Amino acid sequence: MAAPVRLPFARSERSTVGIEWELALVDTDSGDLRQAAPSIFEAVRGADGLDHPNITQELLLNTVEVSSGKCTTVDQAGEDLRRAIEQVQDAATPLRIDVMGGGTHPFAHWARQKVTDKQRYATLIDRTQWWGRQMLIYGVHVHVGIEDRAKVLPISRAMLTVFPHIQSLSASSPFWAGKDTGYASNRALIFQQLPTAGLPFGFDHWEQLEQYVGDMMHTGVIDQFDEVRWDIRPSPRFGTLEMRIADGATNLLEVTAISAFTHCLVEHFSTLLDQGHALPTMPPWFAQENKWRSARYGMDAIVITDAAGEEELVTDSVAHWLTELAPVAERLGCSAELEQVRVILRKGASYQRQRAAARRHAGELDGVVRSLVAEMQAGRPL
Repeated sequence: MAAPVRLPFARSERSTVGIEWELALVDTDSGDLRQAAPSIFEAVRGADGLDHPNITQELLLNTVEVSSGKCTTVDQAGEDLRRAIEQVQDAATPLRIDVMGGGTHPFAHWARQKVTDKQRYATLIDRTQWWGRQMLIYGVHVHVGIEDRAKVLPISRAMLTVFPHIQSLSASSPFWAGKDTGYASNRALIFQQLPTAGLPFGFDHWEQLEQYVGDMMHTGVIDQFDEVRWDIRPSPRFGTLEMRIADGATNLLEVTAISAFTHCLVEHFSTLLDQGHALPTMPPWFAQENKWRSARYGMDAIVITDAAGEEELVTDSVAHWLTELAPVAERLGCSAELEQVRVILRKGASYQRQRAAARRHAGELDGVVRSLVAEMQAGRPL
């Protein structure tokens, strides 16, 4: 057995929040992806020559990531994202480029995309080959501050019980290379093909996580902890639990709504721990089945809600959670954002709106791209 690798967990204020949002750059005229990220980064670089702190590189040259700082409310994080998007769009407009959100691009082909010139990405592609080159996908990551390392793994396990709720609400990747996949979130199943991606292991103790990292580094699977790409993972560097569940959102309202839902769930489980309650868990086979059901059926998924195997329509379960979490949202200052989850319940998730746009345009997916760009510009579902 390899020596464990120590993972010091940074001090973090309880329930601070940070959001990362991966966005696509699309050609204004054709709707196809543009490999223009370097030009955007150059345009938003500060007068001092330093990179923009809230606009960063990702795997592919068609992608920019906007992120918030460490915030006390989702509203503050959303404002950081809004400002960053405005700067990206200001840089993109003279190039006849639009900013687009979503878990996948409706018709772009993965084989035509170029990888960012960075060693960590080259290593990833070299190791994962065909599957690595398939990663033409976009997500939203929500970090929530955890003030005590002992809480991280219990909350992580509890979040697996509400995983499908977040994935269904955010599902926005029904199309792949011009075809309807039949899935609400094709991204979820593509991403888990990477060797360290997918659902996390259900570790009971931090030392087990350190042993895992030691084993993975000893056998050459990873060089550093950041290369573990679980859907829910501790982030020792920031002192957070990072939820990487959500598909890339198509507008700011949905980003903040889904982030508020996530933020409140973490705080809810943290409070239960403080009160001495055992947190909910479920067997890994139920968690795995829930991930597949929500990826396949989205808002129509019948999800397993507890270890006893009880089931409920995911939209009904979300509605119950909104009532349960209302006092938590009041404490966290995100009542308005949490209430916006009801907009998604009412209008449908993005995958449903994308399919409706495809029907309106007789199956032509450039019309879907235009609808996604319009939602980004409006900042809300249309």
